[in-house]
Amino acid sequence: MKWHGRGRTRTYAVGALALVAAATGCGSGGAGAGPAATAATTPTAAATAPRTPPAANPTPAAAPAAGDAAAWAKWNLKPLPPAPAAPADKPIKLERTGVVPVFSEVKTADKVVFVTIDDGAEKDPKFVEMLTDLKVPISMFLTRDIVKENYGYFKPLQALGNHIHNHTVDHAQMSKVTPEKQKSEVCDAQSALTQQYGSAPLLFRPPYGDGANTPALNTSVQQCGPRAIVLWRESMQIHDMQYQAADKKLRPGDIVLAHFRGPKDLKGETMTQMFGELLARIQEQGFAVARLEDYIQAPAT
Repeated sequence: MKWHGRGRTRTYAVGALALVAAATGCGSGGAGAGPAATAATTPTAAATAPRTPPAANPTPAAAPAAGDAAAWAKWNLKPLPPAPAAPADKPIKLERTGVVPVFSEVKTADKVVFVTIDDGAEKDPKFVEMLTDLKVPISMFLTRDIVKENYGYFKPLQALGNHIHNHTVDHAQMSKVTPEKQKSEVCDAQSALTQQYGSAPLLFRPPYGDGANTPALNTSVQQCGPRAIVLWRESMQIHDMQYQAADKKLRPGDIVLAHFRGPKDLKGETMTQMFGELLARIQEQGFAVARLEDYIQAPAT
C-alpha cells in the first residue's frame, strides 16, 4: 500500500507484530497499545521504526461552534474543535483485491485523531444520548457473539453516520487457531454484520491485534470481504490513554482504541464517564476527532 502526501509517494513496510498480553488490547482487564503497522506486506522480523515527532504546524482544526457549547456543558466537557473537511484526496486508498493493508495511523497534516470502539459488551443508552448530543464520530468494531442479543443497540449509533466493522465472531486469539477457524471467525462475522446493518464491513480488527501481520490472517480477511486491517496507536483505559510513543503525545492521524465497557470493567465508572475522559485527553492536546472512513478511499465497485 502507498501513502500519498508531501508531493511524493512512499511505501511503508510492516513491522513485526509484538503481541500484547491478554490483559491488554481487547481483553477484559484493559486496553493496551497494540502493534504499530503502516502497510501490509510479507511480515518481517524487524520492529517498526520509531515515529517522528509531530509536525510543528499541523493543519489546525477550526474553533468550536458557539451553538455546541450547551451540549458539551451537559456532559461537563469542554468542546473539541470541529474536524476539518474530509480530504478530497484520501490518504489511504484500498484495492478491491490482493493483500490487505495493515495500519495504525493515517498520514495527514490535519490535527485530528480517529476514535474506534471495540467489542460491544456494554450497551448503555446514555452513551447513545451522549453521541447524539456531541456528534463525535466513532468507528465500531463489533464482535458478533457479544452483540447478537441486542444488534439494535448499535443502530442509532450507525444512524448518526458511524460505521460498523468486523471484530470476529467470538473474540478468538487468531494466532492460536487454525487457518480454517480464522476464516470462519472473519467470514461468519462479516455475514452477520452485513445482514444486520445493511452494508458489508470495510475494515477488520483482530482481537488484541494478534496475528495482524501474518499471511494466514491476511488471506482470511481477503477471502471474507474486509479490505484493511486496522490497529491503533493509543488505547483508552479509564482516565487516560496508554501511548506507544515515548513522549505520551498524540500525533495527527493517530487511531485511538476504546471499548464498549461499563462499571464492571471500569472500576465503577460508566461508559459515558470513560468516553468523557477520553475526549478530555484529546481536547487537552488540541486535537479534533475526525471520521476515519472520511480518510479512506474504498475500492471501486
